Amino acid sequence: MTDQRDPAVQALLDKQEIYEVLARYLRAADRGDVDGLAACYLPGATEDHGGVFSGTAADYVASISRTVTHPKSLTMHCMTNVLIDLDGDTAQAESYVTTFSRVKTPDGLGHSFVGARIVDRMERRDGRWGIAHRALVWEWNHDAPAAETWIFGMLVPDTGVLARGGKYPSDLVYRGHQGDKGAAQ
Repeated sequence: MTDQRDPAVQALLDKQEIYEVLARYLRAADRGDVDGLAACYLPGATEDHGGVFSGTAADYVASISRTVTHPKSLTMHCMTNVLIDLDGDTAQAESYVTTFSRVKTPDGLGHSFVGARIVDRMERRDGRWGIAHRALVWEWNHDAPAAETWIFGMLVPDTGVLARGGKYPSDLVYRGHQGDKGAAQ
């Protein structure tokens, strides 16, 4: 028996699945989950990362794996304005992304803020959506010296008490929510 859904309902389900692939990708990048990154791409996928990389997605993931897994690597990708145009088992997704990165510069630590857009060709293969081709374009950037004072020192007097995110597999999201005991340190 074939599962026949209302086309509008199926379109919503497809868009949600695509959105979740995009969100999982960014989480995997921030948490240093290399297998999670690779799983968002389809076999044979390609990546055009705005002039800094062009090639297979597998080679791209390999090229950033050392950076994203480094224990001191700190990034946060925030995805907004996601538009998904469906066409059967293919789709185009355009995502606005704002990123924060802590970087080591010749003058010490720095903070880099970037605005970019990502245009993905998504395909459904074997019942799952994934990235077939990704193209990133840079929109803006702001670099600044590192200053981590947590609201100019007003959040807490001792920042050592703050629960902090971590890398795969020790981050809270991979361990599951465990109440107060599950906070990543």
